[in-house]
Amino acid sequence: MKVCIFTETYYPVMGGGETQSRLLAEGLIANGHSVILLTRRSDASLLEQERYGGLDVYRLAPSGRGQLKKWGLLFSSLPMLIRLHSRYDLLFVSGYRIIGPVALLAGKLLGKPVILKADSQGEMSGEFFESGLKKFDVSRTSLPFRWFLEIRNAILKKADAFSAISPEIASEWILSGVPAEKVYLIPNAVDITRFVPVVSGQKDMLREKLDLPSNAVIAIYTGRLVSYKGLPLLLRVWKEILCSHENVLMLLAGTGGLDIHNCESELREYVKSNDLQNAVQFLGAVENVPEYLQASDLFVFPTENDAFPSSLVEAMACALPVVTTPVGAIKSIITHGKNGLLVEPGNLQQFYQALDVLLSSDELASRLGQAALQTVRENYSAESVVSNYLNLFHRILAKE
Repeated sequence: MKVCIFTETYYPVMGGGETQSRLLAEGLIANGHSVILLTRRSDASLLEQERYGGLDVYRLAPSGRGQLKKWGLLFSSLPMLIRLHSRYDLLFVSGYRIIGPVALLAGKLLGKPVILKADSQGEMSGEFFESGLKKFDVSRTSLPFRWFLEIRNAILKKADAFSAISPEIASEWILSGVPAEKVYLIPNAVDITRFVPVVSGQKDMLREKLDLPSNAVIAIYTGRLVSYKGLPLLLRVWKEILCSHENVLMLLAGTGGLDIHNCESELREYVKSNDLQNAVQFLGAVENVPEYLQASDLFVFPTENDAFPSSLVEAMACALPVVTTPVGAIKSIITHGKNGLLVEPGNLQQFYQALDVLLSSDELASRLGQAALQTVRENYSAESVVSNYLNLFHRILAKE
């Protein structure tokens, strides 16, 4: 089987969608299949073509940073999809909100089946675009946007299958008119060979290696530094935590990146203006995320809008107790008090109380962490998720 994965951004851009594309590609290759990947050349210093992780990566124009540049893929991708037609039997689109229509046009022209996967909630309904539209003083209910959405969705519904990472996304598609028999529920995955728990002695060595305090209680967030992840609230809560807990440290691993909701500068300014430099560390776009998780004691993820947060599942795979919110797929991943703690999005008091109880009870933290680990091993290993995709791909190709 020959598969083309088409996605807006890919390594070295770090994020959940990029990680899932990599895990799928690696899993397909490990099972003896051929994979190529098309993406945008998000940094002009990146090669237009290179072999990475056993697959050929093609980076398309326009190159460089800029929110609007991703729309250029509508024009640059079709010629490449046609040129590479002999190298794939099936086209898998991860994050279809912009590139989905052109992938379906290529599929129609070339007689290739197309599978669409949403990396975010609201890509079909248009809700995802709402905050971005506000920056241009445009409403989601405005006539031009409604026309755009209706035309785009009419094209998208012609896909051969839809891969939903959460029940909410599956429902969104069906309510938007996608036939239920085209929708397949396949969660995101975690590489449980990289994200593994460590014993206390190993944790001590990792802290020394990473120059982290040996005797501090360390909380960590990993992911993009964007406002809809609830990070401004996180820092406000952490400021309150410092009033009742000594020797605690918050690690923020990630950057704002190319996301339109980038709030990294705002977060850094808050830390500086509130004299929190000794209690909050910005790690940047680190590649050794597993080590920082293994060196930490708990994971915080106060997201307000997430379809399926890979970073949460990665932390759970390292047996970290988690504090998060019941949005998107998290409602089906976390059972409050059993394998994590849930707080309402934006609720400062609930968030404070959850952190306070975890920081005060080693027994609770250990129990939740072990239950989180078991949840991942049973449901979200890369091996099982790739197997689900293989079954889907074979089923779709068999219909051709």
